[in-house]
Order: sequence, then structure tokens, then C-alpha cells
Amino acid sequence: MKLLILFFIAVLISGSSVVATAQTAAERNREQLKAAQALFDNGKRSEALAELNRIAASTDFDPIGFYNLGNAFARLGETDAAVNAYRHAIEQRKGSYSRAYNNMGVVLLRAGRWDEAYDAFTAALKLENFRYAEASYNLGRLYAARGQNDLAARSWRRALAVDPQHAGAAEALARGENDERIVVERPQVAGASTSAPVAPRSASESPRSVGADTATPSTLALDQIRYGYLQRARDASERGKLLDAVNNFQHLLSRQNGYFAPANLELSYALLSLKRYDEALAQLLAVTQRDGARYPVSYYHLARVYELKGDLKSAEATFSQAVDRNSTNTQFLLDLSRVREKQGDFRGALEAMERYASVAQQQGQKPSWCDERLAQLRAKVQ
Repeated sequence: MKLLILFFIAVLISGSSVVATAQTAAERNREQLKAAQALFDNGKRSEALAELNRIAASTDFDPIGFYNLGNAFARLGETDAAVNAYRHAIEQRKGSYSRAYNNMGVVLLRAGRWDEAYDAFTAALKLENFRYAEASYNLGRLYAARGQNDLAARSWRRALAVDPQHAGAAEALARGENDERIVVERPQVAGASTSAPVAPRSASESPRSVGADTATPSTLALDQIRYGYLQRARDASERGKLLDAVNNFQHLLSRQNGYFAPANLELSYALLSLKRYDEALAQLLAVTQRDGARYPVSYYHLARVYELKGDLKSAEATFSQAVDRNSTNTQFLLDLSRVREKQGDFRGALEAMERYASVAQQQGQKPSWCDERLAQLRAKVQ
């Protein structure tokens, strides 16, 4: 009996020791984060980074500490370090850390890494059963960056449904009131005259009520059945049910003579995720040929497919078309530079990278690695 009592005492002491160690690790990390912030506030950025890197190198179990470390790296513009810290926090919580996914998505969005940002935001939303206002707001920002304004508004409305006081979502909706919208067309009553729009076969053919000096919403209309397919496809895509998404997009397109630009574009994303590159290529070619000016992001994704298939010449030409249609999109410029470098065109790569640095600087989003990258390309040109 005495041996049994001694055994339980030993277990309790051991458990207390583990808790104490965990608490000490968390406390130590908090102190190091405070020290790093103090160093940065006093203009000692390199010393602050060294302090943060010591935390990053630790093997402590401290998911909150690594989450805060990610935030600290993000404030210093250290994208890769921030992403690694968030991922470490998520791993320590076995994937259940919606705030870390959301913040990681913000950092990735800022860096132009759209696909990774999308995965991060949708992971955060799935963990919260799509009732996470901030993640919905940020997903909307991603959609807006990709030129998918109707999807952006959809996400912002979802954010406001969860949190009616979310100022960012409300302001974004107000700013985008003249952006493209997809609506359910009103059923026509026999014998009655109506101005309801007819579902367009091409986005460029969509009805527009534009006065001489007035900007008004650009509206695409679908009947209730087609609109239902579109919404089911979008829901499935965001929830990671890509085959369901593809099926619903295809049902919609089969009723639109194969073309409704937003659906073709969104279908291509699902196909890309499924690595069905030839099918994605066909969808993107249709959009660039018929509505490329309206959806410049279609050139960007078409160029990505060409690059994945090893056709670097076509990739470069198509990235250039994306840049021509949206010269302030830093991601377009960054990818154009990369593809030129792959082909040995270092001067062209440098030119695109210099444009990237200039635009990023104007937008207040020039990353810390940019100057080093420019220096590398200049060395290759000489």
C-alpha cells in the first residue's frame, strides 16, 4: 500500500513539474517578445529579429507564444518567418487554431501568395463553421484582389451577418457598390413589360445602366436554377468539396451554352486545385478571349497553367498581358520577373522586379527581401 501511495505521489510531482515547465516556457517567450518589441521601438531592428529568432528556434510547447511570434514577425515585415511561426502554432494545436490561420492568411495575402492565403482563410472559416467575421472579411479582400468582386461582396455580407458592427466589411461593401454583381433575374409576367436583364452569354454582353457621367453597378443576371447552381458550387469550393464544386459549375455552364465568365473563371480554380490542368486551360482561354479586359486575373491564371505545363514563352507573354491590363498588381509583376529569370532573361526579370518594387513602395507594402532580390538580379545582368 505504501508503495502504491509513493507511486501516486511521484506521478503528481511529475505532472506538476511538466505544468511548471510549460508555464515557464510560456512566460519566457512572453518576456522575449516584450524584449524584442522594446528593441524594435528603439530602432534596433536586427537585435529585435535575433530575439524573435531565438523563440522560433525553441522546441517549447507554447501555441499562443508561437501565434504571438507570428504577429511580431508580421509587424516587422518578415513574411516567411511569420508564416512558419503561425504554422508551428497550428501544428501544436493539431490544426485547430482559427486565429492563427486567419492571421497567416493576411500575411500571405499581403505577399501576393493568393492560393496559400485562400487555403488559410477557408481553413479558419471551416473551423468556425463559417461564422468567423474577420476571416470572411479577409477572404473578401482576397477575392477583391483577384478581381472577383461578386464573391468579395458575398464574403463581406457573410461577415456582417455574423458581426453587424464589422466596420471593415461595411466600408468594403460601400466602396464596391459599383462593382460587378450577379443577381437572380426577375421572372417575366406574361403580357407585362419588364426591364429585367436577360442572362448574358458573355460578361461583356451583360446589361449596364450607365449615364454619361455616372457609374452604376454592372449586373449579370441568372435565373433561379442557374443561380442556385452557382451558389452551391461556391459553397462547395470554399468548403474544400472540389468535385461537387466542379459538378455544379458544369451544370450551370451547360445551361449557358458553355459560357458565363465568373463561373468559367471559378471552375478553372477548382480544376487547378485538382491538377486537371488541360481542363483549366480551356476555361481560362475562353475567358481571356471573350472577356480578358474585364477579368485581367484570367490572364494571370492562364499564365500559371502555361508555367506548370513548362511552356515558359507562353507564360511570359500571358503574364505580360495581365500586367498590361493591371499594372498596379504586384503579384503579376513578381511572377513575370520569375518567369523571365527562368528563361535566362535577367535584364527583363530585373525590369519587372524594379517595377514591382516601385509599385509595392507606393502601396506601402515593399517587403524586406525586395532589395536583396534586386541586388541578385543586378549581379546577374552585369
